[in-house]
Amino acid sequence: MNSSVRTPFLPLLAACLPVILALLLALVPAQAQESELPVAGSGANVPGGIPRPPSDVTAASYALMDFDSGLMLASRDPLVEREPASLTKLMTAYVVFGEITDGRMALDDQVTVSERAWRTGMRGASRMFIEVGEEVVVEDLLRGMIIQSGNDASTALAEHVAGSEGAFVDMMNAQARELGMRQSYFANPHGLPSDESQYTTAQDMALLARALIRDFPDLYGYYSERSFEYNDISQSNRNMLLWRDAGFDGLKTGWTSNAGYNLVSSAKRNDRRLVAVVMGIEASDHQQGGTRRANESQALVNWGMRFTATRKLFEGGHELGTPRVYRGAQTEVAVGLAEDFWVMVPPGREDDLDASMEVNQPLEAPLAAGDPVGEVVVRLNGEVLRTQPLVALQPVEQGGLIRRLWDGAALGIQSAWPF
Repeated sequence: MNSSVRTPFLPLLAACLPVILALLLALVPAQAQESELPVAGSGANVPGGIPRPPSDVTAASYALMDFDSGLMLASRDPLVEREPASLTKLMTAYVVFGEITDGRMALDDQVTVSERAWRTGMRGASRMFIEVGEEVVVEDLLRGMIIQSGNDASTALAEHVAGSEGAFVDMMNAQARELGMRQSYFANPHGLPSDESQYTTAQDMALLARALIRDFPDLYGYYSERSFEYNDISQSNRNMLLWRDAGFDGLKTGWTSNAGYNLVSSAKRNDRRLVAVVMGIEASDHQQGGTRRANESQALVNWGMRFTATRKLFEGGHELGTPRVYRGAQTEVAVGLAEDFWVMVPPGREDDLDASMEVNQPLEAPLAAGDPVGEVVVRLNGEVLRTQPLVALQPVEQGGLIRRLWDGAALGIQSAWPF
């Protein structure tokens, strides 16, 4: 005889429902979850700010970049395309430096000067005075291009590296794309006017200068040399800043009638380096133009050194948190930043920063590494200074059927019964 006792289903369900709901709701967060992140230092908030950049800078475009962080500290029309003139030779040098560093050519390699290279020198105002058929070592050609701004030296180097000027220009433009110079195109290795359009921007030139200094520290020193003599002809570097300010150690001047007066410069003071680019300065003659581009570059660098500071708050790829993930094979995911997080602040205010991690909830699998999941926000006295996407640092595959059903029920309850 079966003597089992049946428990009514509905009363049992009613008794268990509060427990089930509590478990499910405990798993469901609000739509956005904000967590404070630690920031080095805890100094008191002090009133202050960063003043506007110098108002007497006349350059049509300019860019002032912090070397360590790559942050743009100040700019005017930095994305407007302009003729590079001899700033083109910075890219020529970058490509040649790469060939030397990778061992495909050497500073003491002999280069035979072609008629094309010689004629290029005859076309422009700037030349090294090399002769057809002459054997010239690579190091002399580099000095002729960098210090004397020799158009003939630029062509000779291009032909030596790639066999022809056209092939070398292809290398220049490929390198520009690799460096992220999205608004630059070069038509020759020297920057003289061309039938083909050639252009760059102040921002792209700052990117190039930063990359050249960073990637070739052993070769960058040529840019600080004040003069070079070849064929008994001594020529001075056109960058006046090398004489007037010991902190400046490069880089390149440029001028054509269409481009105006350009200068890409860099200075290092107290272990901090800045890169300045001025383009499109108008002047009545070369003396005035050279002085004006030097004055305006120096003014920008002085402003940046005096009124700005930068700090790296978080390393790219470093875990900042492990928020909940739904419908996944794992219930958590490591999140962080794809790149280092830098901010610009007034000097002395670096320790007054507040940072928070705002996660878009709920996070649902599948997630791929690099998928955006929120943002990191940095504030100074409540004012947002900068934000950067928060990303998943690892993939999370979709979970099994039971996990998907369980998490789906939890999310459904939150959707239908928000509180």
